Formats: sequence, C-alpha cells, structure tokens
Amino acid sequence: MSVGTSSAPGSRDVRQPPAPRPGDLAELGIDPDQLPDGLIVADEHGHVICFNAAAQRITGVPAAEALGQRLDKALPLEDLEGRRWWQLTDPYGGLAIRVGQPERNLLLPGGREVLVSARYVRTEPTGPVRRVVVQLRDTEARRRTERSHAELIATVAHELRSPLTSVKGFTATLLAKWERFTDDQKRLMLETVDADADRVTRLIAELLDISRIDSGRLEVRRQPVDIGAAVGRHIQSYVAAGLPADRFLLRIEQPLPALWADPDKIDQVLSNLLENAVRHGEGTVTIDITSTASPREGEDTGTSVTVSDEGSGIPEESMNRVFTRFWRGSKRGGTGLGLYIVKGIVEAHGGTITVGRAPGGGAEFRFSLPVSAPAYLT
Repeated sequence: MSVGTSSAPGSRDVRQPPAPRPGDLAELGIDPDQLPDGLIVADEHGHVICFNAAAQRITGVPAAEALGQRLDKALPLEDLEGRRWWQLTDPYGGLAIRVGQPERNLLLPGGREVLVSARYVRTEPTGPVRRVVVQLRDTEARRRTERSHAELIATVAHELRSPLTSVKGFTATLLAKWERFTDDQKRLMLETVDADADRVTRLIAELLDISRIDSGRLEVRRQPVDIGAAVGRHIQSYVAAGLPADRFLLRIEQPLPALWADPDKIDQVLSNLLENAVRHGEGTVTIDITSTASPREGEDTGTSVTVSDEGSGIPEESMNRVFTRFWRGSKRGGTGLGLYIVKGIVEAHGGTITVGRAPGGGAEFRFSLPVSAPAYLT
C-alpha cells in the first residue's frame, strides 16, 4: 500500500519511481543527447530530471540550469493568446485518464515558436503521474515548407495571370467586334488564345505533378519504350518549328537493352531537358543514348541519356540547386519547376539524374533508368 499519493507538484510521495522497462533509452544504449528533438522529462514532483542537448539548443537554456527546476520554471511556455501553458494543462492534476497533450504551437520567452507535445506516464491507468515527457521541435523546417508553398502560389498566380488576361481580352474583343476584323486577324487572335490555353494547361499539369511528387503518389505505368525514337520525335518537332537540323546531334549506342518505362513521363523528361538546352544553351545540342549499369540494385543493365550543349553552362555554385523548385538558369522565362519535376519523374522510375559541365563547356544533364522488365520476361 502506498502512502501520500497526492498528485500535486511538490507534494511528498514515498513511492519509488518504477524500474526501467525493456525499451527504456538507457537499456537501448541511447543517450538522450543523441535524439534529434528536444526531450525534457519531469519526475513525479514536477522537477526536471532530463534536459537533452536538442532542448538546450531550441530553448537556449543550459541543461545545468534546467535540471532540478520545476517544469514550469525550466520551460515557461505560453499559448498564442499569451496564457501560461502549464497552468492551463495542469499535467499533475485534473482528469486521471489523461495521457498527454497533442502537438501544438507554443511560445518560449522572447516569442520564439516551438512545436510541443507531452506524454503523461502513470504506473496504472488512473494512478498519479510519475513522469511528464515533453518533446520539443523547432518550427524552422515547417516555416521553410510554408514559405515554399507561399512562393509556389505566388508563382502560379503570376504565371496564370498573363495567359488568362490574353485569353479574356481576345475573346471579349472578338465577341464584341467580330464583324470588324478580317479573317487573318481573327485567325491570329484565335491562335494566340489557343497558345495561351496550352500554356495554362501545361502549368496546371506541372502543379499536379508537383503535388504527386511531394506526396509520393506519382504513378508510373511501364510499357516498352523506344528511347531513341522518342528523342527523334522531339528533334523533328524542333526542326518543323524552324530550328536548323544541324543544331542537334543524336548518337545511339547499339545494342540498347529493352526499356520499360512510362512513355508519357519519359517524353516529359526529354521535353524539359531538350527545351532547357535549346533555350538556355548555345551551339550543337548533343543527345547520347547508351547502355549503362542499372541504378537499381539487383539489375545488371540500364539505359542512360545525356543531353549537353555548348553554351556558357551552369555556374559551379548553382549546380546543387538545379533540381530545386523555382531554380532558373537565366531570366528568360519559365516557372523554374521543370527540372524539379524531371528529377521526381526519374526517381519515380528508380533512376538517377545528375548535372555537370559538358565537354563543349555547356550544361550536361544525364539520367539513367533501370530496365525494369516485367518478371515474366526475365
């Protein structure tokens, strides 16, 4: 039988804390200072008995100063309305069935925002609280994500405004003054509307791709793909649009392994890389297709595609940012989302993509895909 079972902080309780159970940090050989998040533990009297290195970093309070203090003194938290958090939650009092507090945004002295969750440890379901375990997380990573989302929204709004304004202006003009325009003028306006509608469609497709990449839901529907023929079609479309045929050099190593991939998404990758080389590069755009070691473990062969140009290339200090959102190699248009999507598509196929400097001095993008042949063919 226990004596003095008051659950209020500072009250006397002669019972000993429970012995460590299998899975305790000490038994697992884990030092609390090795944990990536802040860990603060208070005993049955509300005094801090653990204050790890991450907690020191997040709060700015030395562990030597926090240990032995009451929890509400060592970690004075307020909610976003300025109310003292420990007085509101009263972990050692209140309902005996409570098991903790879900994660929420709270403020440290000075107004720094942190994410805090708590667990109330009891030796029996409705017994007194023996430990209060508090986890602290910095909000900087979440803030970076929020800033990225805000930047994405601003970019989308800016990119949509121009074509939609054009579409609205030309259609309104045609509807109001149809009889005043010649057939050639009408055709020019409608072609402009059609091109701007395509631009809006492409942007929406990019947004959907980003959403699927970020959530890990990008689907790959594998079919046999003739990668050489796919590159050839893109080159023909550029030549048909007026670029000289000698602007492109396609080299295909034979024999190539049979490639199974999503043809639409591989076309998207090729389109982005070739457009990047044509728009931002100079000289001859060289495309090399070769057999290579598979980037996927357990497969021997894969297919590699290298797209290079003879322009000024990408500055060394920018190469680690090429595949991030909103990176632009120059000020000549674009959303800065294309290469981010390319990387996501290649990785969804189990492949890899790199950027470097081409022999001719320009940019060189190289992606490798596993063969990914169905099991019944191997």
